[in-house]
Amino acid sequence: MIFETHAHYDDERFDKDRDDIISSLPFKGINRVINVGASIESTRTTLELAKRYDFVYSAVGVHPSEIDGLNDETFGWLRGVAGEEKTVAIGEIGLDYYWEKDEQIRERQREWFKRQMQLARECKLPVIIHSRDAAEDTIQVMKDINAEEIPGVIHCYSYSKEMAREFVKMGYYIGVGGVVTFKNSKKLKETVEDISLERILLETDCPYMAPEPYRGKRNYSGYIPYVVAEIARIKNISEEEVIEKTYENAMRLFSKVK
Repeated sequence: MIFETHAHYDDERFDKDRDDIISSLPFKGINRVINVGASIESTRTTLELAKRYDFVYSAVGVHPSEIDGLNDETFGWLRGVAGEEKTVAIGEIGLDYYWEKDEQIRERQREWFKRQMQLARECKLPVIIHSRDAAEDTIQVMKDINAEEIPGVIHCYSYSKEMAREFVKMGYYIGVGGVVTFKNSKKLKETVEDISLERILLETDCPYMAPEPYRGKRNYSGYIPYVVAEIARIKNISEEEVIEKTYENAMRLFSKVK
């Protein structure tokens, strides 16, 4: 049994075959999926998917690149849907400096990151954190609000093994997806080797980040076994152990999942 902790099946790239793809997942050993909101609109569609499929759960939140959609009204709506039965996390939230160079907008990202972290604390939910080219500020924001009190995962991890140790010290998990199979993913491979398997979660970020040999194509949860195989190779353990332990990890973090 594989737990897919980060998917975007509401993305337009699944418009033609969404139901066929999602319905096929249990037959491929994927029996838990978290579909993750990235904007107010995609949070709405995420909630709809969670209602449609028994094994799909929702994370509600706004990605740093989509904060223009946040205001007191929409944030109030977000607070409301955070309490729904199948909402199991706040996310994806965080900082993304890769696309945004304007310091004023970066400051707005930090403010909404804090507010959504605080929402998770209020709702007693874990967080799914997106952090790109913003490692130091991500750590600082987390320290400022005592993030060790809010469980969560650093999604699609891209920093060094040393930085991963800092996140793990705060109680966070490291999300590992298709990038670990890339030949040039030296930092992620080193991170997987360095940290305990008890701190790793499986994810795809589909339709993005497909693993080898499908790199550049549409990703989906059925490709997770390629990620499992690479983690097993790096840590010199069986694929069965990777699947079993990461499933336990995900069920522990996302405790509302049944």
